Amino acid sequence: MAIAYRVECCKRKDLSGEVVLITGGGRGIGRHLAKEFAKQGAKKVILWGRTEKCLKQTCEEISLAGTECHYFICDVANREEVYQQAKVVREKVGDVSVLVNNAAVVHGKSLLDSDDDALLKSQHVNTLGQFWTTKAFLPRMLELQSGHVVCINSILSLSSIPGAIDYCTSKAASYAFMESLTLGLLDCPGVGCTTVLPFHTNTEMFQGMQVRFPQLFPPLKPDIVAQKTVDAVRSNTAFVYLPWTMHALVILKRSLPQFALEEIHKFTGSYTCMNTFKGRT
Repeated sequence: MAIAYRVECCKRKDLSGEVVLITGGGRGIGRHLAKEFAKQGAKKVILWGRTEKCLKQTCEEISLAGTECHYFICDVANREEVYQQAKVVREKVGDVSVLVNNAAVVHGKSLLDSDDDALLKSQHVNTLGQFWTTKAFLPRMLELQSGHVVCINSILSLSSIPGAIDYCTSKAASYAFMESLTLGLLDCPGVGCTTVLPFHTNTEMFQGMQVRFPQLFPPLKPDIVAQKTVDAVRSNTAFVYLPWTMHALVILKRSLPQFALEEIHKFTGSYTCMNTFKGRT
């Protein structure tokens, strides 16, 4: 189980000079992250995504609230496009000091029902996209000895479910990427990492997903995920489980035999929760 490393825990980061770039920043959790970083005093907010309409709407909303905001069309699955747009960002806006890897897709089907190209898309966006964005912006953070890399992951990276094999696989790889990166940067002054692992969040991405006891396991609100994420960046917390009860899931996963875990999946409805999936792919 990953340990939540904490650096400078007694002093919270001041965001007033930070330039924050959020992938998938036009809607869902990304949109709420952009608003929360702006609310907490970020100097500039940059949005990346594939849908200009959503990016423009979010950008205008943040600008009207008084924070400088820019958006760029960029598909993080396209390595050369990431590198090119990163260069444009540096030239037009400045150095990025907080990178938030939020962009993600889910196909929502079993392996045998999945199209090969859709499976590849999930891996390229959810996993490899982080490689390209981090390689694009981390060197300057290290040079300036100031920066933060954030990953909006999922609790499904640690506890997979049927019907989302593409998403679970890509998020597990993303978690390993961040765990390795976090450890690798321990001796790099001024540069930190945060990985957020939320439970099912109430966005259009996972629309239709149902668990057996929604009163006991209600979906998270995206604005709460955003607030907890920004707070984790300010406190330099490395790993955040949302809600906190997800810590119990991690402990159970490590301690219970497989047959017991299977019965828990069936009892809670996570075994069939994707049968009603109607989300955005």
